[in-house]
Amino acid sequence: MTGYVPGRQLQNKTADRSGSTVRSILTGRSRTGAARTGPARPHQSPRSSQAPRITALGGGQGLSASLSALRRLTTDLTAVVTVADDGGSSGRLREELGVLPPGDLRKALAALCGDDDWGRTWSEVIQQRFTGTGELGGHAVGNLLIVALWEKLGDPVAALDWVGRLLNVQGRVLPMSAVPLDIEAIVRGHDPAFPTELGAVRGQASVAVTPGTVQSVRLVPDGPPAVPEAVTAVREADWVVLGPGSWFTSVLPHLLVPELVKALVETRARRLLTLNLAPQPGETEGFTPQRHLDVIADHAPALAVDAILVDERAVTGGAFGQADLAGLEKAAERMGAALVLGRVARTDGTPRHDPELLAAAYDRIFRTHGRIGPWR
Repeated sequence: MTGYVPGRQLQNKTADRSGSTVRSILTGRSRTGAARTGPARPHQSPRSSQAPRITALGGGQGLSASLSALRRLTTDLTAVVTVADDGGSSGRLREELGVLPPGDLRKALAALCGDDDWGRTWSEVIQQRFTGTGELGGHAVGNLLIVALWEKLGDPVAALDWVGRLLNVQGRVLPMSAVPLDIEAIVRGHDPAFPTELGAVRGQASVAVTPGTVQSVRLVPDGPPAVPEAVTAVREADWVVLGPGSWFTSVLPHLLVPELVKALVETRARRLLTLNLAPQPGETEGFTPQRHLDVIADHAPALAVDAILVDERAVTGGAFGQADLAGLEKAAERMGAALVLGRVARTDGTPRHDPELLAAAYDRIFRTHGRIGPWR
């Protein structure tokens, strides 16, 4: 099929859902010049005028992969992390202490640890889990450290900043909400005996392994407040990166926080969506690439996206089979986005992103389609 090549250039213009031209994504955007209002970030390196300000949204291993790539491109990097995990060590701490689930926050911090002996050592330490069958068994060291600072400081953002200083992280990690959240999914065929019936499944751990087909998700409580620093990070970014990750439990939750999705719709930042390398057993089993995009559009119809990055091999005979590329491009266009095909998967056959390849793909998009001169 013509017109599809790895890393092909974005179209000069993007379209809204009705097909009308809304803006050129090769043209720099004007800035107000207003002073930044975010909190001090003592653990960050000084901003380089050549480096983009990037905010990455997600959770779990998908966000870790994105951060591992993005940290190669900038130190002005903020991770906004979902807080709906209810399984494992995070679930136990959440139930016992009423705190935010720390696990996805810990993984993001580990991904941003300094690339030196200090950073690498701390990255391994906070990921280390206690063994045995006692009360500490299964808990990650970093989870306990984060919760201890939360209890000491009474401020989840300040506590994460202190952990970031200790670990010398290259960026900042924020929760998307200061309220512990639950995910509730409407699932068709959750009970195999009734494959066409709809039912509700609650809890991230349960949704992730549901045997049925997820139709939609919502957050409990409904309309939770966003962390103000997370909203600021979205509004003041040059690029916002959403995905990859568990589609319904790591990517979509950000679009269900009213203040956060409002910021995503209104931000002057360009928005990049990174598609997964394969359907996820349970959550998105049997989903086509187009269905992934349709799910985003259904949950956040006002959200426009500038670019969608897709692994070429995944959609041309890989985990998604031989995808309908024309249909995929149309789905991207409905979101106002240009489709960018590249090679970003590891070469070992596993559905995991290669940090260096993903960084190179991000860099091409940021440099070619994000500006026409030095950043700011």
